[in-house]
Amino acid sequence: MDEIKENLNGLNLNGTMTTTPAGGEDKLESCRKTSTSEEPESPGTTGTPLLAPSDFSDPVYKEIALANGHINRMTKDELRDKLSELQLDTRGVKDVMKKRLKSHYKKQKLTASVAAGGPTDTCYDYICVVDYEATCEEDNPSEFQHEIIEFPMVLINTHTLEIEDTFQEYVRPEVNPELSDFCVQLTGITQKMVDEADTFPAVLQRVVLWLQERELGTKHKYAMLTDGSWDMSKFLNIQCRVSRIRYPPFAKKWINIRKSYGNFYKVPRTQTKLSTMLEKLGMRYEGRPHSGLDDSRNIARIAVRMLKDGCQLRVNERMHAGQLLSVPNSAPMEGAPPPLNPRTRE
Repeated sequence: MDEIKENLNGLNLNGTMTTTPAGGEDKLESCRKTSTSEEPESPGTTGTPLLAPSDFSDPVYKEIALANGHINRMTKDELRDKLSELQLDTRGVKDVMKKRLKSHYKKQKLTASVAAGGPTDTCYDYICVVDYEATCEEDNPSEFQHEIIEFPMVLINTHTLEIEDTFQEYVRPEVNPELSDFCVQLTGITQKMVDEADTFPAVLQRVVLWLQERELGTKHKYAMLTDGSWDMSKFLNIQCRVSRIRYPPFAKKWINIRKSYGNFYKVPRTQTKLSTMLEKLGMRYEGRPHSGLDDSRNIARIAVRMLKDGCQLRVNERMHAGQLLSVPNSAPMEGAPPPLNPRTRE
């Protein structure tokens, strides 16, 4: 969906153009959207925080700093050999391998310091990846009304670090019911697929049921995750207005994996496109590009790799009063609320 989303940069809810905030992020080549600046990484916020922030004077952090200095001086071959010796993943560019090794030693040292272990991700039991596909035209004029035509979800179990389940349904658009040739070619979604699908409110109701059946928000703590801010802040926000339903509370906060990836691996936002993240991690795209479900699966693969590398994925963006806001690392660690059936707008 990258080509569609690029042109949404700075588009407000009424379809007019506004200025992109400083530090806003791009989607891919031709589909940009408004975002907020990345939060700086704080000590212990993206790794495994086994000691409280007040404990950063602990001698263990000096040991970690010394280990990091040694790792910084290692060559790519030395990094690969050490990772292999530790039975860790040896794929990825040099900076990724350095971060992987540093995270391994940091977790090892902190775990020994407090005599504690546990899963890599201590925030949520599940992470639910979403990457919508929407109606589009080749030039994407600013007045064009995008509507969601594919609603996929990929569920990651953060304890097993595996993709546990998936959901996918196509959606029948109402404002622009006829798909453009460009949209069909880009997404692989045909006119027949959407003609036979339900409208968005009915699909969203089945999404809610799917989440409820997995006891997310009740028995299990979970969070939503997207590849950028546009899926929630633009596509879902606009779709809810079109469908005359309230924005679902469970989608008001999410993990923007691009911010998490950039902060964790210390790379600029220009290196946080889906294809680039996969490449830098030594992985290849699996499936059909611009298929919502396949895109979601590949985003989930990146998330799993980051969790294995020691990243603590946590909510970093939210919607409030129709506006996109950043969530600082200092904010309380909250999961998404129990999903509820869609409500109509008054």
